[in-house]
Amino acid sequence: MSDYKKSLNLPDTSFPMKANLTQREPEMLRWWEENNIYGTMLEASGSRGSFRLHDGPPYANGHLHLGHALNKILKDITIKSRNIQGQQSVYVPGWDCHGLPIELKVEHELGEKKKEMPSYAVRRRCRQYADKFIDIQRKEFKRLGVLGDWDHPYKTMLPEYESATATELANFVEKGNVVRSKKPIYWCCSCQTALAETTIRGTITSIPQTNEAMKPFDEINVVYEDQQAVAEQQTSMLERWTALLTG
Repeated sequence: MSDYKKSLNLPDTSFPMKANLTQREPEMLRWWEENNIYGTMLEASGSRGSFRLHDGPPYANGHLHLGHALNKILKDITIKSRNIQGQQSVYVPGWDCHGLPIELKVEHELGEKKKEMPSYAVRRRCRQYADKFIDIQRKEFKRLGVLGDWDHPYKTMLPEYESATATELANFVEKGNVVRSKKPIYWCCSCQTALAETTIRGTITSIPQTNEAMKPFDEINVVYEDQQAVAEQQTSMLERWTALLTG
């Protein structure tokens, strides 16, 4: 059988014919980090102003899922495209280290032992748990190819962050913009804590108004999300991100 390849005038290139992405991708991402591609991108842009995106922080309570990937990749597209357009676009990652999700994870780890521990020891375990998953999630976000200032993220559990939050609350109080009153709240009997309305709205689309909250539960018309509502929410989110990307 004739070797027709020798009769063809093929280019001589070192570009591999096989993609081999399982090896090439980590090598490429490592090269990006070693050569500070994020910093180089920022230095090369800025002729058309600046743009800064502070991350809406994920909870530091587990490995990434598909929702994290969608969120971060859309933001990464926004940052890179705006830099290409001449805006020096900075991405500041961050993590939410407070709240029920982390406490529940730690509670499951401790089990019955938690009842014997003082509250400060439980809080310390929560901080340690958050720190552990911040490092894990940071590596996983980098593996997705997301560029950002990963060495200097903001964390809601840092003393300076908590101090700034308390200072701003004091400013609101001083200006008379904070009112103390009574309001019915949602309460979780098993967790023994209040629940934010945003947590409830994650699974229920129709929330009773304040004047309905005192009715017996069986008189409240609660409508649970169906598949169509979920699809509409996802479509709306994609439309907002598309507008931000192309705006």
